[in-house]
Amino acid sequence: MEDVLIIIGIAFSVNLPLLTAWLLDQWLGDHSWLPHLVVAFGKMISFCEHRLNKGKSRFLKGACMSLVLVADVYLLTLFLLRRVALLSPELLLALQILFIFYCLAGTTLIREVRDVFKAVDRSLEEGRRQVARIVGRDTSELSAQEVRTAALETLAENLSDGVIAPLFWYLLLGVPGMLAYKMVNTLDSMIGYKNERYRRFGCFAARLDDVANYIPARLTAFLMVLASGRLSLLLFVGKYGKQHASPNSGYPEAALAGILNCRFGGPHNYFGEEVWKPYIGSNERPLTTGDMQTAVRINRQAEWIMIILVIVTTTCLYGIP
Repeated sequence: MEDVLIIIGIAFSVNLPLLTAWLLDQWLGDHSWLPHLVVAFGKMISFCEHRLNKGKSRFLKGACMSLVLVADVYLLTLFLLRRVALLSPELLLALQILFIFYCLAGTTLIREVRDVFKAVDRSLEEGRRQVARIVGRDTSELSAQEVRTAALETLAENLSDGVIAPLFWYLLLGVPGMLAYKMVNTLDSMIGYKNERYRRFGCFAARLDDVANYIPARLTAFLMVLASGRLSLLLFVGKYGKQHASPNSGYPEAALAGILNCRFGGPHNYFGEEVWKPYIGSNERPLTTGDMQTAVRINRQAEWIMIILVIVTTTCLYGIP
């Protein structure tokens, strides 16, 4: 019993910044009144893009910009944490908690998805406006079914991008790696489009994001299936996950489609261009508020499992002699 208590104490002390930040995300989420690192990342990307995305060699310019920004975030964070560690352990803890909190985005998206379902139940126009807050496509002509589908697809993708992937990179490279991943993800969300403006300049950023999310996306799908208690759905994920236009997004979407026994995919409108995404699943049935509640529960349980995995792994690697 004493040994167990010692191990629990070690696990808590080693993972105190992570646990505190995660609980803050569960409690607060991202509020608009809070300053956010991703906003700063976005301004850095926008500043560089407006000056470099012109003339010749756009692919090379975009690749260099992406690599420099990601490397800068990693190295500056590493330098800052090491300097602060020399000054004050308490300040170091506070800074680690703040950085980790900024990298986790599970609670905010869940709130947004709930709001989408509430809004579309009130009126289609309100649902379209609400879902436009969390998707990058044109929502002005979506049906009620398409609004609900878009929200659930985004919820599945965000579990990977906003929770599992940051925790995965935290496990590998600590807080600096977590922030570097966030920069990769922000680059992709801002310049990783295949339209005329970004096709060349943002190509490298999009591929970098694909690499950074390759393992986390598949891990996310596995955790979702594990949370559902239906491991047979891994066959469904293997069948449909690779059919998505993205090398990664299809896996968490396929996991959720399998769990809900529904169909995702189809035509989407991005910046005036119709993009056809292969169907994931075959049961074209109406989605309901109950489906949203199931999806939220699966998201939360997958997140909890990942937190436990990180705590156990870091405790074994760094806490127990």
